[in-house]
Amino acid sequence: MVQISPLGLSNDILSKAQPKLRPFENSGNDDFASQLTNAIGEVAKVQKESDSAMKAYAAGDEVDVTKVMLAREKSSLAFEATVQVRNKLLSAYKDITTMPV
Repeated sequence: MVQISPLGLSNDILSKAQPKLRPFENSGNDDFASQLTNAIGEVAKVQKESDSAMKAYAAGDEVDVTKVMLAREKSSLAFEATVQVRNKLLSAYKDITTMPV
């Protein structure tokens, strides 16, 4: 009797499923990975804007306090949303990996 390891079985399944996961190449940014990368880039941009607003305020430049606080809140909300998306993705991955085959 041949013993199959779970890791070997999952690698075998992935190698057979990989060509079917991408049946055609798309020239646009419609795939999940590129959209996720763009979203993370937007979060990084919002965080940089918040950081620059806070530094300008701390340096004594004429910056409205409400703009600084709004930039901070935008940054905080964007980061929290990113963390929640990550948590959902990890949960879905765990659910998929524990499914019986």
